[in-house]
Amino acid sequence: MNKELQTLFHYHETTKHSQKRYAKSLGYMDWATQPDPFRMYQGTKSIALALSFDNPTPPYSLLDEELPSAPLMLESLSQLLQFSMGIAAWKSSGGSSWAVRCNASSGNLHPTETYLVLPPISENTKSTVAHYAPKNHSLEILTEFESDFFDTLPKESFVVALSSIAWREAWKYGERAFRYVQLDAGHAWQALAVSAKMLGWKITRVESVSDAQIAKIIGLDQKNRFFEEEKPDMLLIVSKEEISPGLDVAPLTDALPNKYEGTANKLSPSVYEWKIIDEVEKATSVMQIPQVQTDRCKVAREPSRESKEVVLGRRSVHVMDKEKSKISKKQFHTLLKSVDCSLDGKANAAHLAIFVHRVEEYAQGLYLHVRNQKDLEHFKKEFHDTFLWKKTDFENLYLLETADFTKASKIISCNQDIASDGAFSLGMICRYSEELLAFNAHRYKELYWECGMIGQQLYLEATSLGLSGTGIGCFLDDLMNVNVLGLKNNLYQSLYHFTVGRGYVDSRIETTPAY
Repeated sequence: MNKELQTLFHYHETTKHSQKRYAKSLGYMDWATQPDPFRMYQGTKSIALALSFDNPTPPYSLLDEELPSAPLMLESLSQLLQFSMGIAAWKSSGGSSWAVRCNASSGNLHPTETYLVLPPISENTKSTVAHYAPKNHSLEILTEFESDFFDTLPKESFVVALSSIAWREAWKYGERAFRYVQLDAGHAWQALAVSAKMLGWKITRVESVSDAQIAKIIGLDQKNRFFEEEKPDMLLIVSKEEISPGLDVAPLTDALPNKYEGTANKLSPSVYEWKIIDEVEKATSVMQIPQVQTDRCKVAREPSRESKEVVLGRRSVHVMDKEKSKISKKQFHTLLKSVDCSLDGKANAAHLAIFVHRVEEYAQGLYLHVRNQKDLEHFKKEFHDTFLWKKTDFENLYLLETADFTKASKIISCNQDIASDGAFSLGMICRYSEELLAFNAHRYKELYWECGMIGQQLYLEATSLGLSGTGIGCFLDDLMNVNVLGLKNNLYQSLYHFTVGRGYVDSRIETTPAY
């Protein structure tokens, strides 16, 4: 086993929560160093984007259909960004205010930053690298350049790059924060994918690109322009057509200048260094190994409201109303269908172990939604040998055990009532050690990205059905892995939890417009 994988396996074990101890953090909220949730580049030209609230968008139910493609222009870029990485609303209570964004984030801390690399979109202009500033919905121009890179792509294609500032999460969550950073990157990816569908665009993640190349493209290699570390995550091509994930980006990196405009704002007066996060960031920055392509999800849905209303209405609830959280069998199946197939164009590695609490026509119990049938026989060998493996009315969903898991699910989710008071909660069980050994340490991030995409999709699907959802990053890892499922090794691991029900609306919190 190479050094990077050793570092990675050590990180994952060290940052597990258990009944005896939680992963290391400061143990208190150091409000004096709370990071600014908004990155700004000082000394850049800023382009204000027109707001898209009045733009008609397709019904949410039709997003998986082939829709007409919008032209590439500032107005369509504005809509893409506003309905994915933009602010959905402002909340205020007790003299404090905070932004709710379209992309979900652990603790609403938002480590993910968004960059665009654009071809000339009007006469007498050059190609551009820009940073999206969601606070005022604008583009900050970092550099302009000339290149024939976009000539190799379908007309009106462009690049979106995502990066992360781990300090924003580590400030609150300590060593476990790297996990949440990667989940948030997955949430952002799916948020962009859904927003792109509204415009008839397709998104492909480029696999043939290194972290160093992404850093070069968006200027993160220019260390003197940053106070806090910002790391590259992924490179996405947005196009009207499907693009090969093996795209060569060398012509783009070769054309870029070595110095960009603007200095990133200082997010905190000081930064507490978590050595283990630095180590895992370095270990997972190795070159990724491409995965096998597969068909993406196409879900048939009942007629629904406009997609922008669903995106803007997404919320993370803090309290479930258990008296009103029972959902229908049809709603349950719709939620599962939305994540049954691949969201990222790769073979599914994540499965859903579901605690059913309040679903009509379903007995309370533990169920498994198998998202990739090749793992089914492995699960039957690795899980408790007492499990029933009884087929249900939903294909690929199996009843493992009939029991009231409301108390157990609460305990597993760090004693949070949201895991027990909704219709159901779940853990995303991923192929783990064999994936990392086969595809190297970068695969660790990719597994979390897949889980984050599932989480974002469940948020949106629940919202479209008039329900509420919440991601749960705090859970007792091996209480789920070992006690509940019976896993005796690390072939599979639970990486993210989620719950769906009906949220309690707190009338003390005031909601105001996003912009």
